[in-house]
Amino acid sequence: MTSRRNLPSGAGPTRRSLLVGGVGVLGLGLSGCGLGTSGGFVPGGAVAGPIGEIDLSGATIGVGSKNFTEQIILGKIAVILLRSAGADAADLTNIPGSSSARQAMLEDQVQMQWEYTGTAWIAYLGETKPIPDEQKQYEAVRDRDLKENQLVWLEPAPMNNTYGFAGPSETIEKLGITTLSELSQVPKKDLTFCVESEFNNRNDGFVPMLKTYGLAKGKDFPADNVKVLDTGAIYSATDNGTCTFGEVFTTDGRIKALDLTVLKDDKEFFPKYNVAPVLTEAVVDEYPAVVDLFGPVTKKLTDDVLITLNAQVDVDGKDPADVAFAWLTDQGFITE
Repeated sequence: MTSRRNLPSGAGPTRRSLLVGGVGVLGLGLSGCGLGTSGGFVPGGAVAGPIGEIDLSGATIGVGSKNFTEQIILGKIAVILLRSAGADAADLTNIPGSSSARQAMLEDQVQMQWEYTGTAWIAYLGETKPIPDEQKQYEAVRDRDLKENQLVWLEPAPMNNTYGFAGPSETIEKLGITTLSELSQVPKKDLTFCVESEFNNRNDGFVPMLKTYGLAKGKDFPADNVKVLDTGAIYSATDNGTCTFGEVFTTDGRIKALDLTVLKDDKEFFPKYNVAPVLTEAVVDEYPAVVDLFGPVTKKLTDDVLITLNAQVDVDGKDPADVAFAWLTDQGFITE
């Protein structure tokens, strides 16, 4: 998982292809006409509840995001929060590719966006080994990015958008398992997997994961028990029984929509990808109240919350800005 895919929800390219492909798009997106984003209409309100006293009048903050569902929703949350607190927040969400979004921050074209700890540690900061402990991973990223790039990582959310394996809830219940360690107890005929091509072939992907959990393809189950599919097709294939276990992103909205159950990665094979607000140091120094604005909101962003919000866009067809605004008002952070 060293390059990190960037599409947890919906159809389209994988996160990793966006990360790699974004370099080519970058020159186009950041030259001439500016960032190639499509912000659209964002509803507004007034801050309330635990953030009701925060005033960011006078602040000018460009908000970016990558161009997949979860990131766009989070970006809209940030735009709404900042505008509701009085800031002039430009909506520059939907930047094509992780590299483009990262470069936009490094060049100060955007001053805030949500980012994943694993992505920063491995893809941006050039490390090869993830840190298993979530807090230590965050602290390492926070300290390095501040020192090297003058980027401030606020406290991360509890959500962890990483790889996982899931199966239909009814099937998982019949098998009587809850963890990846228990795959070794599953009959060979039921040890069928749907994976994407890249994950199937990477040296930190499917085969090493099986080894971690005491299994070997071709030995503990037939090699043809593994189906290699496009990312988007894995969810429906898992749902319809083409395979018992499908490779998923752990905050994908289709997990809930299709009633899939994610097996616990009890040996912590997969890296941690907690999301956190990231701002330029200059903005935080001039407007320190921005830390208090995002803190209470970030704490509410659990896996279940992101699964629900992602599903509202990818399954129900709602607009990301409307989903973001409705959630913020429901949580008491914004009043209309």
